[in-house]
Amino acid sequence: MPADLLRRPGDTAPAVPVAPPRRRTRVFALVEARWAAAALALFLLALPLQLVGAPAWSWGPLYALTYLTGGWDPAREGLRALGARTLDVDLLMIVAALGAAAIGQVRDGALLVVIFATSGALEALATARTQDAVHSLLDLAPATATRVSADGREEAVPTAELAVGDTVLVRPGERVGADGRVVAGASEVDQATITGEPLPVAKGVGDEVFAGTLNGTGALRVRVERDASDSVIARIVAMVAEASGTKAPTHLFIEKVEQRYSLGMVAATLAVFAVPTALGAELADALTRAMTFMIVASPCAVVLATMPPLLSAIATAGRHGVLVKSAVVMERLGQVDTVALDKTGTLTEGTPRVTAVRPLDGSGLTDDDLLTLAAAAEHPSEHPLARAVVDAARARRLHLPAAEEFTSTPGVGVTATVGGRTIAVGAPARPSDGTDDEEELLAGELEDAGHTAVVVRRDGVPVGVLGLADRPRPEAAATVAALAALTGRTPILLTGDNSRAAARLAAETGIAADDVHAGLLPEDKVRAVRRLAADGRTVLLVGDGVNDAPALAAAHSGIAMGRVGSDLALETADAVVVRDELTAVPAVLALSRAAHRLVVQNLVIAGTFICALVAWDLAGELPLPLGVLGHEGSTVLVGLNGLRLLRDAAWHRASRSGGPS
Repeated sequence: MPADLLRRPGDTAPAVPVAPPRRRTRVFALVEARWAAAALALFLLALPLQLVGAPAWSWGPLYALTYLTGGWDPAREGLRALGARTLDVDLLMIVAALGAAAIGQVRDGALLVVIFATSGALEALATARTQDAVHSLLDLAPATATRVSADGREEAVPTAELAVGDTVLVRPGERVGADGRVVAGASEVDQATITGEPLPVAKGVGDEVFAGTLNGTGALRVRVERDASDSVIARIVAMVAEASGTKAPTHLFIEKVEQRYSLGMVAATLAVFAVPTALGAELADALTRAMTFMIVASPCAVVLATMPPLLSAIATAGRHGVLVKSAVVMERLGQVDTVALDKTGTLTEGTPRVTAVRPLDGSGLTDDDLLTLAAAAEHPSEHPLARAVVDAARARRLHLPAAEEFTSTPGVGVTATVGGRTIAVGAPARPSDGTDDEEELLAGELEDAGHTAVVVRRDGVPVGVLGLADRPRPEAAATVAALAALTGRTPILLTGDNSRAAARLAAETGIAADDVHAGLLPEDKVRAVRRLAADGRTVLLVGDGVNDAPALAAAHSGIAMGRVGSDLALETADAVVVRDELTAVPAVLALSRAAHRLVVQNLVIAGTFICALVAWDLAGELPLPLGVLGHEGSTVLVGLNGLRLLRDAAWHRASRSGGPS
């Protein structure tokens, strides 16, 4: 078994790879955020002055500046859309705000402008942060590499200058500078960023390595096989950008009828003013009727019919550890009918654990004796498998004797003297004479079951075998069952890990064998998601690693596991499970569906009020104050109805919904 560098008292600690600085756009670096903040500040200055009865000259200019700072950018975008023969919500909201001001509702119009400007700023920030995460991924690959010339001379060169056929030296603890193949040396390489495998992979002559992966304790010479622009890391960046750019634009439910409603309302308002005027009505009366019509027919109640349930669902999910990035995302999650799950760090804990302790017959050792010997020998190592063995011994409260003369061989294992006996812990030997020793049979059984087998030898004689594996999360099986109940389909497993480990996990969690796809690179996961979408499925991908980011972007919706998730996955995903509780995934889907039901209820209420008030205004004489009261009353009613999802009971109901009975 491979091991990390030995550290003895007095030795210099090995260099720890330092994560590259994260690129992160500051909020106020965005012009949209600065204008929205200015509009909000001006509104908050004007509001108390108006409420305490201060003279209009003290708060009127502040409201005017609120309209200007918060409304000029949406107005510009709305006019630009109008120039392209499109009437969008930007211009409609600005017209509604100005219309409110024209009939004396200055405060309401200013509030509408502030809300709209803030929404635009948040959208711009989300876009910028996603771009930051994509660009930061390039920092995983080192800026320089050690190139070895034909005469053996070494020189540091920028990785961008490496050409196919060059040979580079990768020292212990360094990141690989280019995609290539090992031509000399042996080591273990942590390539979780590319494949999602939970354990470092032994690499020797002829094995492929990827740029940005982390070398272990051995030195490698790698022949470059791809240009930097064509490396796996570079392709991940390109795939995320492409998937994000080609993802079908989505809108809130009410925005799907925005164009027709907007055009109809504007046309109707003009007709309500023009027709009576043409028939000889008083100009003031016609204008009042038209303004009343615009107020009662305005989409405020309809917009609030949609937003409060979704925003309440977002707030409730946030209190229970799920960050949903927008109302559009919350609505979209309820449309999912197929869930694809990553393995390592998503369905599993992401770290190896000792799963079996098997002393050999005749060794004279108990389970605890075998584990004590292995843990004592592995104690100086920092390799993930070594830590798992030591942690298992500590969990059993075993006393570990001191180890001396510790040595490690990359790709082979460790050796140490424990209690005067030579203890070796490493990979099982492969039979060369066709015999089936007990050691080989036990190791084969464990490996066939998807475990990593480790053999313990005492003075050169095998005395036992340990099995290690990345354990499923305790709630994995229940989550799979809940997702299957919600969507009507068993989730699909997409993983870069090997097929045996994937099959073992699927059997333990209730995923069908036909729904297991193993050994996938990032582009393979994207293709799998797109195949499902081409079959008419609405796909949710749940993952955590860099290798999941392109598929998270390509899927209809994406959820990242927050505690172990990479920066790129967290920024690319539509929602993040901050507390790393897998059961929150089906709960947030059920909560989204509950929000959709409330949206439909609210639209019925809002539509009923609008139809009744419009009919009154057209057939009779609806007093303006009564029209405003009816309009505001319907707005308050749908708003309060939407706030029902703020209660904790809504989350608890969602957590139970679709779960196993």
